[in-house]
Amino acid sequence: MHAPQMPSFTSELPHIAGDVLARIRERRPRVHCITNSVAQNFTANVLLAAGAIPSMTVAPDEIGEFVARADALLVNLGTFNQERRDATEIAIATAVESCRPWVLDPVFVDRSLPRTAFARRLVAERPTVVRLNDGEFSALAGATPDDEALRRYALNQECVVALTGATDHATDGARFVRVENGDPLMGRVTAMGCAGTALVAAALAVEGDALAAAAAALMAFAVAGEVAAARAHGPGSFAAEIIDALYGLDRGTLRTRGRVT
Repeated sequence: MHAPQMPSFTSELPHIAGDVLARIRERRPRVHCITNSVAQNFTANVLLAAGAIPSMTVAPDEIGEFVARADALLVNLGTFNQERRDATEIAIATAVESCRPWVLDPVFVDRSLPRTAFARRLVAERPTVVRLNDGEFSALAGATPDDEALRRYALNQECVVALTGATDHATDGARFVRVENGDPLMGRVTAMGCAGTALVAAALAVEGDALAAAAAALMAFAVAGEVAAARAHGPGSFAAEIIDALYGLDRGTLRTRGRVT
């Protein structure tokens, strides 16, 4: 007789995403966000809709206390000024000392060499997850973002790599998952990727398996995007609809709509 097969990680992901979302709503984790000024309002509303509690200060004299009291940290390099760089270094040191999970979103490192150099220094501090797109990965890793390069980078940097695009990819070097949900309107609203990364941070606050947390957050956000697109009339209404869709997202919708390989 053959032993019964255990469910695969990919087949279980819609259920995992439902569990993670339920825990965020129940525990209301605090997520401290160092993010760009364009993204702050939308990111805060996405976190609130999911059930998390955002904070946004970048003042160097207080950010350490905020991070110490948070459950997870987001570092987004979208606004690359000196105040945010100083705040980032304090925040990461605090997160590492406090054993808090943290996510790096190296926005536009493909546009600026100083930004790339700074991001590489931050990666050396071992973020729990690095969330980025194709161009950002190529600039940061010096490699074409194929499956093998993503696995190798995750293993070398001891992190989860979450590469987002038409299909989202996530790997910890050993396991690999592709999330095929989402809608083109998600690329027509500013700060959408930044807010999605904040949701990854919220998931890390309640789920110790970093790949499961990252993949669950990517799926939840992408499925919410599909639901929102069915109601929206264009990018303006879509921005509001995705917040409502995330707020109302349930296990049944994740199980029915989730497309994972």
